[in-house]
Amino acid sequence: MSAVLCRWRVAKVFWKLRAVMADRKITNKALAEELGMNPVSISKLKNNEQLPEIGGEALGNICLAITKLSSKDCTPEDLIEYIPD
Repeated sequence: MSAVLCRWRVAKVFWKLRAVMADRKITNKALAEELGMNPVSISKLKNNEQLPEIGGEALGNICLAITKLSSKDCTPEDLIEYIPD
């Protein structure tokens, strides 16, 4: 969980890759192969509750890979949850 300061309030940002992968039955190995990464790297990325420091291109590539592997559209909104205070 990340905290975003917004005028005396704290908002929460959650990274939901683990839940999305579980819901769509995507393994670390399958996603790693699709992205050209090591399954251990996917495991580390997946186990974050906080939004990892990744760029827009990487986020887009993760979404495209999940869409391809699950035949169900994936958007950044599926992977990131913002909860205002």
